[in-house]
Amino acid sequence: MLENNSNVPKPITMKRLWIFIIFIYTLYPSLRAQDKIKFLTFSGYLSTMQSVMFDSLSGQFINDNIIHNRLNFKGYINQNITFAVEIRNRLFTGDMVRSGNSYSEEIGSDQGLVDLSWNIINKRSFFLNSTIDRAWMDFNYGKIQARIGRQRINWGQTLVWNPNDIFNAYSFFDFDYVERPGSDAVRIQYYPNSSSAFEVAVKADYMNQITAATLYRFNKWGYDIQFLAGYFNSEDIIAGAGWSGAIGSVSFRGEASWFQSAKNFSDSTGTVIFTTGIDKTFKNNSMFTAQVMYCNNPVKSINFGSFYLGNQSTKELAYSRFSAFGQFSYPVTPLLNLSVSAMWFPDLDGYFAGPSLDYSLAENVDLSIFWQHFENKIRSEKTQMNLGFLRIKVSF
Repeated sequence: MLENNSNVPKPITMKRLWIFIIFIYTLYPSLRAQDKIKFLTFSGYLSTMQSVMFDSLSGQFINDNIIHNRLNFKGYINQNITFAVEIRNRLFTGDMVRSGNSYSEEIGSDQGLVDLSWNIINKRSFFLNSTIDRAWMDFNYGKIQARIGRQRINWGQTLVWNPNDIFNAYSFFDFDYVERPGSDAVRIQYYPNSSSAFEVAVKADYMNQITAATLYRFNKWGYDIQFLAGYFNSEDIIAGAGWSGAIGSVSFRGEASWFQSAKNFSDSTGTVIFTTGIDKTFKNNSMFTAQVMYCNNPVKSINFGSFYLGNQSTKELAYSRFSAFGQFSYPVTPLLNLSVSAMWFPDLDGYFAGPSLDYSLAENVDLSIFWQHFENKIRSEKTQMNLGFLRIKVSF
């Protein structure tokens, strides 16, 4: 569990932040009228999600609810300078909250260099958390683009596991967080031409660990190809490559990364993670995805919370030497989509299986049902976990 240093003074208070946002948004109509451009855009969503967790139907049921509000603000100072602030507000109630403070402390922790997560209200039966997961300034001049602040740096090419996504790993299972985590970083991009890019990025986290890397991406033979190298989490030298393209009508993607201890560079083989996959969209808009992953040094001990929420680093993606994934989604009607996905972990004698349903109740209003079943065997002991979710989401 990450520590949440709640006693350390924070540089930005929620009260001052909200006063600033309300002030800017109040000025928005007049600024738009003067400049005849959109100075500030605003979007977001509001959802309520009921969940249940249990190991078997005869066991104890853990029921929880999350009311989730997201606010996205993006400003345009001129054609070269933009900024953004995006905020997650979540109200938690239920059995997990009543079990003790560890749950609220986990939610309230922030892995970034700057602590931008607050448990505004923390009571025995509920707590309210507000987190800023995007806060950046972007400068764009000709072929050069620079962005500083909390941002997402997406270097991944595949759809499930991303060993090239070294700045902000995420979890496939955390479906309610479609924006995915960000990093406190500086990123500079240079575009020599329309089909290539050179990037340099530096990130720092709450433990003052540094990740710094460069990436070169270009297009050849109809494929987007990339190579990267750098320093990972103040521990490892990293080198990697990735590609995305197509074989006929089938998309073909892959990534590989090699992590080698900087202090003991010649004393070990390091950790190699390789993944490749395909995806195919059919005429009826149904879609099939398959992906496999190999790791020579998988994580040996499993923390289900970190595995599920993706709190571990990119180097710790694998829990089995070989892993496999498959998913099929089918639009039954224009308003109803069904999907089923599965993962296989041979070293754990385990698997994940999860059907889901998405139904459009009205314009910008969606109903979703998710079921997630996990099963594995550790030290000859079989364990299983079931999670069910019912969500209604309104976007604006």
